Amino acid sequence: MTGTGVLADGAIRRMIAEGAIAADPAVTDAQVQPASLDLRLGHVAYRVRASFLAGKGRTVQNRIAEFEMHRVDLREGAVLEKGCVYVVPLMERLSLPRGLTAVANAKSSTGRLDLLTRTIADGGEEFDRIPDGYSGPLYAEICPRSFSVLVRPGMRLNQIRFRQGQAVLSDAELGDLHRRDQLVSGTALISDGLGFSVDLKPAEGDLVGYRAKPHTGVIDLDLIGHYAPADFWEEVRTTEARIILDPGAFYILVSREAVTIPPDYAAEMAPYLAMVGEFRVHYAGFFDPGFGWAEAGGAGSRGVLEVRCHEAPFVLEHGQVVGRLVYERMAARPDRMYGAGIASNYQGQGLKLSKHFRAA
Repeated sequence: MTGTGVLADGAIRRMIAEGAIAADPAVTDAQVQPASLDLRLGHVAYRVRASFLAGKGRTVQNRIAEFEMHRVDLREGAVLEKGCVYVVPLMERLSLPRGLTAVANAKSSTGRLDLLTRTIADGGEEFDRIPDGYSGPLYAEICPRSFSVLVRPGMRLNQIRFRQGQAVLSDAELGDLHRRDQLVSGTALISDGLGFSVDLKPAEGDLVGYRAKPHTGVIDLDLIGHYAPADFWEEVRTTEARIILDPGAFYILVSREAVTIPPDYAAEMAPYLAMVGEFRVHYAGFFDPGFGWAEAGGAGSRGVLEVRCHEAPFVLEHGQVVGRLVYERMAARPDRMYGAGIASNYQGQGLKLSKHFRAA
């Protein structure tokens, strides 16, 4: 591998060809995204007593043996129950060359279902972080938080991004990029990344978000555009430019800013400082090169916010900063941009539920 930065689709395909990424069955081209690789569920899910990390010198399979309650065969489809923790071996395994690390994240549709999905690896001491030169299997820890889900082998709930060296932009570099490419609409708040605020004053109407209903049916993750939003979500409306978040509730909101990721960069969302309030914004998935890029059909794309309130009710107000985008250089420009002929579901989005729901 040559070049510092996030590896693009061409380099990922070379890693597959050279055996640094292997799978049974073989990796398909549809899994390769502009700056990441989708990971596929294997054939069995282990219901475990609690979430865990393998820990230094230990394997995930040995930890499963410690905490397993029962196992679920996924081959005919199986329901993962709300509030339970499962570990699923993934079809892909890695043999990373020295100098290459990886970071994983839930795919956007996964996060919008409040489906907590994290990647764990042998010897791992952090979720979603794969160390330099790692060789071994990968596993998904899955905890449905709001809805029970029906899953099958081969489903893609999380994704992995490969990095060579350190390529995160400093605030000064990010400011220069914004002046050149207008990364967000309006004034850019740059501090350890690019600040993201919540939109509670829509240009039209008073719909500002959705709140997950507590008692619903199962969502089959293979069904796209199938479910009526009202069966799973309550609409959140306000004319006061603020809402009160209820403890334990899960919300889908939207950013005030339209976001742009230029072709030679990738980005990842990071939560804002916990001191700003009694809530957490969890951002699922990566922002690929071309997201929000006008030439890739994305002008006006905004970020969807997945918000969970903690111990106390909290007043969230229009324009409150709730997260930040961390930009990184690509090692090379990808062959295809997000949204440019690859059936991207969220290019040009505003407030939008996951792809499983019918348009309102």
